[in-house]
Amino acid sequence: MPVTYVIRFDIRSGKRDRFMTLLNDVLDAMRHEPMFHQAVLHADPENENHMMLYETWEDHQDVLDVQLQRPYRAAWHANLDDLLAGPRVISIWHPIRSDRSAQSRS
Repeated sequence: MPVTYVIRFDIRSGKRDRFMTLLNDVLDAMRHEPMFHQAVLHADPENENHMMLYETWEDHQDVLDVQLQRPYRAAWHANLDDLLAGPRVISIWHPIRSDRSAQSRS
């Protein structure tokens, strides 16, 4: 059953560029994983250091056992304490419906 993770980040002042570089590396790599569905990164319009990521995968157990262990995630995980002002806030959801515009948009 697909699973969506909603992850909120509070990035330390002056660390946003490094955060984005490391996260972009992970996102670029994980899009090629066969169990990956999608990911969308959002920035708070009032504070660019507050971000929210949601990512959907085919299987929660695969994420725990396989995806979190991928080598391309090592630098990301190793740097989180330095990059973030506090722990990530992670919630887990099961998608039941997905809608997109009937018009073609990026």
